[in-house]
Amino acid sequence: MNTDQSIESPWGISVFGAASVDAAPDVARLRVAIQQTRQSAAEAFEVTRRDVNQVREVVRGHGVADRHVSASRLNLESAYAYRGNEHKFVGYKCTASFVIELRALDTLEAVLVDVVEAGANEVNGVEFDVRAKKELRAEARRAAVAAAREKAELYADAAGVRLGPVVHIQDVDSEQVQNNYRSHGRSAAGDGEGDLTPGRITVAAGVVVGFSIAEG
Repeated sequence: MNTDQSIESPWGISVFGAASVDAAPDVARLRVAIQQTRQSAAEAFEVTRRDVNQVREVVRGHGVADRHVSASRLNLESAYAYRGNEHKFVGYKCTASFVIELRALDTLEAVLVDVVEAGANEVNGVEFDVRAKKELRAEARRAAVAAAREKAELYADAAGVRLGPVVHIQDVDSEQVQNNYRSHGRSAAGDGEGDLTPGRITVAAGVVVGFSIAEG
């Protein structure tokens, strides 16, 4: 162990603070796709468009506005089947993928069942989120700064010095905080370390704050 360590250009106390805020999700995004393979490209496009229209009608029937359904993206490619060492052309595969945003979470299961029955033969996932993320992030950032100050005051007290004004503030990537640094902070919601679990969304923030050391 190398004990010959020194701080170059000492100036004060630098600390990391993190915090998280928990909230119940109020929006769900369904990522679905329609995939059809036919012998001709025109036929593949035709049946895929038909299924897209059916899915959109089903979604409208659940009260989901068109603006909450992303524009479908059509992709056409040749489809092949592998049988032993044989590479056989089987037709043209047309895929339409889109995202459906639900505000009424109690309809999630019914919508999912209905869009599958209408022709969406691929479900690529359901993502839960919260619409007030900007406000929650602001709350977490304020709590992260408070956590950093609390830590700095502890160091200053232990070292027998007084904490001076803030001289440096550096934002830390929120995803990095959520994945790697959550255990270093405190939850602004007051329940300790947060995590993403069914029934809640965790919005995290982190900051590095530099304090000067007061003279006298």
